[in-house]
Amino acid sequence: MSERVSAHPSDPDEDLLVRVAGRDREAFETFYDRYERRAFSLAYRVTGDRSRAEDVVQEAFFSIWKNAGRYDPARGSAGAWALGIVRNRAIDVLRSRTSRTPELDHDDDATLENRASALKTEEQALQREEGREIRSKLSELPENQSRVIGLAFYGGFSQTEISDLLELPLGTVKGRMRLGMEKLRVELSPGKGEVA
Repeated sequence: MSERVSAHPSDPDEDLLVRVAGRDREAFETFYDRYERRAFSLAYRVTGDRSRAEDVVQEAFFSIWKNAGRYDPARGSAGAWALGIVRNRAIDVLRSRTSRTPELDHDDDATLENRASALKTEEQALQREEGREIRSKLSELPENQSRVIGLAFYGGFSQTEISDLLELPLGTVKGRMRLGMEKLRVELSPGKGEVA
């Protein structure tokens, strides 16, 4: 019988996932603690709803527990893989709110994990997400403008995809995005509030 090794907070993500694939609960808890906040933040940015984001995170981590053996280090970091699952679950929640888009079966984890992302990596999304000033200013915009910008900026959606997701004309999405971006530019411009 092999000796069980305790998970340590400094263990690499990839090692933790290997152990999660072997049903190591302690490794899973360590991995969860490491990514839960970022997962929730990403899910919230895509869904725009706290309760839905919490559900997304719960479902995504359940999927990670069940499917950790599918993680392939050659395809990217463990964190990017996990956050990709979160992102795809959140997208499915958003799509399920529209009548035109069919909902995926939650057991179709391989499809969810392997769906292509418009972003090069989820890590890039996280780097952008760390801009606190931008998040603060984005939350001050009218909801219809902040929603389309948030979907593009944090969710990696194109304007056409946003149009489909929100069932809005493409021109409306472009207009809301343009108005919101202009407001953000003014708010974030150097010297704002200084007297000339």
